[in-house]
Amino acid sequence: MTGLVIVGHGTRSAAGVDQFAALVERVRRRGDVADVEGGFIELSRPPLTDAVGALVARGHRALVALPLVLTGAGHGKGDIPAAMAREQERHPGLTYRYGRPLGPHPLLHTALEERIDAALAGADRAGTALAGADRAGTWVALIGRGSTDPDANAEVAKVARLLWEGRGYAGVEPGFISLAQPSVPEVLDRLRRLGARRIVVAPYFLFAGVLPDRIVAQSAEFAAAHPDLDVRVAEVIGDCDALADLVLERHAEALGGDIRMNCDTCAYRVLMPGFADKVGRPQRPHDHPDDPVGHHHHHGHAHHGHDHNGSVAVVGGGPGPDDLITVRAKALLDAADVVVVDRLAPQGLLAGLRPDVLVIDAAKVPRGPSMAQDAINAALVSHAKAGRRVVRLKGGDPYVFGRGHEEMQACAAAGVPVTVVPGVSSALAAPALAGVPVTHRGVAHDVTVVSGHLPPGHPDSLVDWAALARARGTVVLLMAVDTIAKIAAVLVEHGRAPETPVLAVQDAGLPDQRSVPARLDEIGAVAAREGIGPPAVFVLGPVVALAATGPSA
Repeated sequence: MTGLVIVGHGTRSAAGVDQFAALVERVRRRGDVADVEGGFIELSRPPLTDAVGALVARGHRALVALPLVLTGAGHGKGDIPAAMAREQERHPGLTYRYGRPLGPHPLLHTALEERIDAALAGADRAGTALAGADRAGTWVALIGRGSTDPDANAEVAKVARLLWEGRGYAGVEPGFISLAQPSVPEVLDRLRRLGARRIVVAPYFLFAGVLPDRIVAQSAEFAAAHPDLDVRVAEVIGDCDALADLVLERHAEALGGDIRMNCDTCAYRVLMPGFADKVGRPQRPHDHPDDPVGHHHHHGHAHHGHDHNGSVAVVGGGPGPDDLITVRAKALLDAADVVVVDRLAPQGLLAGLRPDVLVIDAAKVPRGPSMAQDAINAALVSHAKAGRRVVRLKGGDPYVFGRGHEEMQACAAAGVPVTVVPGVSSALAAPALAGVPVTHRGVAHDVTVVSGHLPPGHPDSLVDWAALARARGTVVLLMAVDTIAKIAAVLVEHGRAPETPVLAVQDAGLPDQRSVPARLDEIGAVAAREGIGPPAVFVLGPVVALAATGPSA
């Protein structure tokens, strides 16, 4: 025997809770499902755990869990499945089939049409047939909840188009009350500019709540500022037979295995511009105040992105120019709430961040001020645990002589979800930008990247300089401005030819990039004379001769 649990998000609106309960009772009275319960994942009673517990107590070991949501956003894709997984832990042996979101569906479009026409007719004409001229002169603003999930926002736009087709309205424009654009005032102003004189604002919401109330308030404010416009607000879909019909249809789909969800544009599976942080993100349940695990949780909606679980992305920003960052890294940066940035990261990208993004300077200036690594780790963890999306923006690649893995370990130890995004390392980018192929057929079969921050002979150095001198391939030295003379001397001492060509590349990829060539036995003196300073990369080996370069500004 399979029970049905109808799962709502929750609302602080008593009217919304009552409408949800009325729908559950309407579905129960239909008698098409043997046993029905409803519960919320947060904010409202009863909590989901009570609804599942009641069904289990009545002998159900298999359920259909139906998300009572209109679009496939974070609540339907992650929060409710995570909450159901927690119920399976509480009730060993419990299985469930998961239904798909309700919309878009013709039953909902018809319900919206009825709500719009009721608002258009007014109280004096309720229930009467509308003339074609009524609709022809009416523009509709379809206002959805808004989401950080682009697929969910696209579904609202699709519903707007489907609502327009064949119904005779002058036009239907989508908008959002939260988290997405355009806003209610923006949509109304757009319609006004298109020549609208009568607008019906149609909330694309199932039940009453804080956000539908906000739609009413913003519409009224806009109407007051534009007395030449006739602005009316339709009712939400609400408890009705059409909604019950759709719940039962989705229930039958789940039982039959014909779910037909759209995964092609799911931000949790596919990299969508601006939403790269969602790909593969672990899903966790909300904490309900009436659930035993949730009595210390205080849930709010003010935080950008409505992301209850913070995360950290350790991102390689590339060798310096703003346009050499990877697509995924740029998408994460665009979605960030906090950016912890290194000195050598692409600084120009910071100007494009949202105004509310917190930027933390984690620069480590040679022989100058620097942020301690422990402080950086603590900042990443604390902001992520506060529910923020944190990007640790580093120069080059985070794992090539950066401390990206240390930061990843610190996050993992604190239980913070963390991802690593590779970047273009200056070890390869600087030679390439200076015209040097670090490997070239018949010239070099190997390339060795070496940190020069410790000179040969330093007790902490891990480099076998003698072995490196015997190699015949390409050597790329990073962080070696202060040590290049000693390194060159040791390489020559242990067998590298004094005439081996070397190229110093300073400020690679930036407008003031310059390349300074020299012999290995002369590079120390040449670098000092030419004033080579960080950031600079030294590349040595026969491949350097393939670049036609000279001292240039």
